Amino acid sequence: MNSAMPDDDAAAIRHQYEQHGVEGYYSQFGAEYQNPHEPVIREIIREAVERWRLDLTRALDLACGSGEVTLVLRELGCREIDGVDPHTGEAYLARTGQKAAAFSFEQIAAGALAGRSYSLIVCSFAMHLIDVSWLPALLTQLGMISDRLLVLTPHKRPEIKAEWGWRLEDEMVIERVRARLYHKS
Repeated sequence: MNSAMPDDDAAAIRHQYEQHGVEGYYSQFGAEYQNPHEPVIREIIREAVERWRLDLTRALDLACGSGEVTLVLRELGCREIDGVDPHTGEAYLARTGQKAAAFSFEQIAAGALAGRSYSLIVCSFAMHLIDVSWLPALLTQLGMISDRLLVLTPHKRPEIKAEWGWRLEDEMVIERVRARLYHKS
């Protein structure tokens, strides 16, 4: 299945980011947010799980939006999924029936998820939004709670460096969306 990406919707969100800033956009529209790339997100996650034989014992849907990743992971057999997003809790609850923790990337970088354990962390269309100065601390904290990180992004950002504790295992692209699988080094 090759889904076309809704470029008009994606461009509209980019325009809103430019107009309001990321924080402003989500404070205004977070409750009704839905990722316009959902069809390709679903496709690429299915492909990633099959190709890379990902362990779906317990997953973290980081920057969970309205639950696009959570819903496809459930369909693939994952029963323990935690969602985290500081802006879209209402949208996530409406679509998934579960609450999302409202932690920001900065709060996670400061240890908000310490003590948890996941077989897989999936971050879809959001890690490039964090200020690069926070990435090392965020990735260090994520490495304390999981050995595997799957990052979906519509471009080449963020650049995750090996010195931050993660090694790129593999990458694939479907419909201009990248899925990068990292393993804790």
